[in-house]
Amino acid sequence: SDINSFSMTNRTSYFYDPDVGNFHYGAGHPMKPHRLSLTHSLVLHYGLYKKMMVFKPYKASQHDMCRFHSEDYIDFLQKVSPNNMQGFTKSLNTFNVGDDCPVFPGLFEFCSRYTGASLQGATQLNHKICDIAINWAGGLHHAKKFEASGFCYVNDIVISILELLKYHPRVLYIDIDIHHGDGVQEAFYLTDRVMTVSFHKYGNYFFPGTGDMYEVGAESGRYYCLNVPLRDGIDDQSYRQLFQPVIKQVVDFYQPTCIVLQCGADSLGCDRLGCFNLSIRGHGECVEFVKSFKIPLLVLGGGGYTVRNVARCWYDTLTHTHTHRSYFEYFAPDFTLHPDVSTRIENQNSRQYLEQIRQTVFENLKMLNHAPSVQIHDVPSDMLSYERNDEPDPDERGGEENYTRSVHFETGRENTCDTLLNEKKKTPVPSRCHGEDTRAYVRSCSSACLDPLVTHEPDVLKHA
Repeated sequence: SDINSFSMTNRTSYFYDPDVGNFHYGAGHPMKPHRLSLTHSLVLHYGLYKKMMVFKPYKASQHDMCRFHSEDYIDFLQKVSPNNMQGFTKSLNTFNVGDDCPVFPGLFEFCSRYTGASLQGATQLNHKICDIAINWAGGLHHAKKFEASGFCYVNDIVISILELLKYHPRVLYIDIDIHHGDGVQEAFYLTDRVMTVSFHKYGNYFFPGTGDMYEVGAESGRYYCLNVPLRDGIDDQSYRQLFQPVIKQVVDFYQPTCIVLQCGADSLGCDRLGCFNLSIRGHGECVEFVKSFKIPLLVLGGGGYTVRNVARCWYDTLTHTHTHRSYFEYFAPDFTLHPDVSTRIENQNSRQYLEQIRQTVFENLKMLNHAPSVQIHDVPSDMLSYERNDEPDPDERGGEENYTRSVHFETGRENTCDTLLNEKKKTPVPSRCHGEDTRAYVRSCSSACLDPLVTHEPDVLKHA
């Protein structure tokens, strides 16, 4: 996702926790947090940190996570461990924690670190500290309000968007992971405050089984949900011819004041769990195109299960030769940053099929009431507080140690997000609901559908 394209003309904040890559889902599990360490190694050794403000991120609290998730679920994540999970047999089943989403040492700590980084990025964008915020550890788009799903436990994307909605009347969410961004879609299915756009593989029982182009939102959110279902083997040219006109139309119609981009690298060719034929450059072109709108941008990671290619994708530098020795063995045998990742999977996305998708998507966009407006309200207190001496000095960016900037949680404040949450306690229910149950379930999950929300932007930043 072309970190190199975020040049010095943009104020870019990069969030990295040095310990986040040390967590381990378990032997044989395809999700490898270690890929984050590889990515950061490339960022360091090629000097990209010199072009960015680098932060060691804030750790999200249970309170932060409960802005979207149920208290019972987050309390379970905080308490369960490999040593005591035998005592949580019923809860493991209730909260869908098991094979795909295992209990591993430091599970809650891992969630706290990646969620905190995304939340801090949103806060910096709100206060115009940066134009682009990057957290490769985030982007876990499958997590639901009441349960884990698809290797994801806490939905940092939804929590970050809720923070952005304090200042931004309209947030656009774009997902280029090979899997449908079902958790984010579900959270904002009933509101026009967030428009979700997902490009993904659909059909043949591919996980998560949602994301048909006829899923368009409901109630106030009708037509503010856009799905682009794709077939196996799509290549750079086909993807580009669909992605760019669709995103341009969405931006023109919806006029977002902030964009959140999930950059799952499992849409690359040769991915362990994927079936697309995108190259690293093709993936990076999507990021570059979104960036070209010059709208505040939160860039997150996501899927990606061929570790060496995930690191290459999220770095995507101009230079082709891999010269340094850190994690050298991971890039064998070619030791380049742009290897051929094309596969022998036939592109099953015919011109006729892609044109049909494009026409359907554009017809849905015509149903929009263009950019929805909302009432002006006082801004709730921020979850994160920045002191003036915490703002990074560009002249002091000289080394890796500069990512240890102090950011603290402001304690003693009232719950400023009560208006975003449904206070009723609900019994956790399965994510896949049908018939009349669907709308009731989505409503219970859509903590962001309660309008009006905060949109006022103060003239002067308030520092603690």
